[in-house]
Amino acid sequence: MRKSTCLKAGLVLCLALSANAEAKLYKWVDDNGTTHYGETIPPEYANKDATRLSDKGRVEKRIEKLTPEELRAKEAEDAKKAATQKQAIEAKRRDTALLSTFSNEKEIDLARDRGLQQVEARISSYSTMLKSAQASLAGHQKEQEGLLKQNKKIPKSLLEDIQEGETRVTQLQKDLDQSNLELANVKTRFDADKARYRELKGNSSAR
Repeated sequence: MRKSTCLKAGLVLCLALSANAEAKLYKWVDDNGTTHYGETIPPEYANKDATRLSDKGRVEKRIEKLTPEELRAKEAEDAKKAATQKQAIEAKRRDTALLSTFSNEKEIDLARDRGLQQVEARISSYSTMLKSAQASLAGHQKEQEGLLKQNKKIPKSLLEDIQEGETRVTQLQKDLDQSNLELANVKTRFDADKARYRELKGNSSAR
């Protein structure tokens, strides 16, 4: 069994070396005693002894166990590299979508105007409802003040109306603020898309 395991490990090593002679190759042993080869050491084995091999399979450097500080630094660096790679992939995806969606800058302007109209319609609706809710709440509050001046008991129904009115006004104001923020974001996004589209088209023409 031991001989078979060694033969398998040797075969893996040969295949790895022949696949990419330029790449650095590492050897490490997992918790079960199994030897692995690869171009990078998995993070879970970064704190274990490992060996870097030359393109001929010879030991080039022995990598000692990382200290806790070195391990944290390596994990932070790996996370940073992964985030950078993810951002690059996402940027390329957005560029591809931008070029496939629009044929010219005028189409971007039309799409922006449609988006703005939808948000502006919501803003108008929220503004109307907010004014109505504020007027209704003011009426209830005025009624409450009148009863207080007359030293009369405030009906429970009036108190509930005031509470519901305050809640509605708060929610509508929140919706209105969110819509105004969305309006600004739509403008910013399409301005950025248009600038990027012009840049991509310019780079394409240059090639």
